[in-house]
Amino acid sequence: MATTGMQLFGLVLSIMGWVGGFLVCTLPMWRVTAFIGNNIVTAQITWEGLWMNCIWQSTGEIQCKVYDSLLALPSDMKAARGLTVLALLICTLALTLGVLGVKCTECVGLPSLKARLARVSGILFVIAGFLILVPVCWTAHSIIRDFYDPYVAAPHKRELGPALYLGWGGSALLLIGGSLLYAGSNPPGIPSSPTFSSGESSPRRAGGPAQVKGYV
Repeated sequence: MATTGMQLFGLVLSIMGWVGGFLVCTLPMWRVTAFIGNNIVTAQITWEGLWMNCIWQSTGEIQCKVYDSLLALPSDMKAARGLTVLALLICTLALTLGVLGVKCTECVGLPSLKARLARVSGILFVIAGFLILVPVCWTAHSIIRDFYDPYVAAPHKRELGPALYLGWGGSALLLIGGSLLYAGSNPPGIPSSPTFSSGESSPRRAGGPAQVKGYV
């Protein structure tokens, strides 16, 4: 029962991380306008994501536009697109294997096969967590580097957007959930700790002194 609970808890955490990764991929809030300098203008705020940028007006109106050219995007944004989409696809495959492999489902009859499917699912969730973590950290590093670069003009400086914090949280859920799912999927017949039989060792201990006495 303990391993089943660990499997279910890891699967739930992984699903939450998958949802977080989907929001990270779609939300246009990776980069946010930085208000620095003496003239602070809050009439509009610029949001930049992987697929579009949006401008929020002080009147409450939001205008979004999809990027015209993929080649014009910076290298970190191109890599983030590919890695996040790949992570979501891996999460979809991992979720399918996880549902088939957990002990509380009856989709697969062989216990050994169920354990293997669950372990593969956990490994895939961990890989997806790393794939989301890499572009989020890369983008955050680029934003911080440009923010403190004196050669970058103030209007072009950006701050960390909410999607980056969501990406860190989602990747952590995937890493923890995948690890729990893997740890709770021990194949049947493999003991978690070595066992020792006291019945076999006692005759040997009793026979040892008798043999010594015979030689003496």
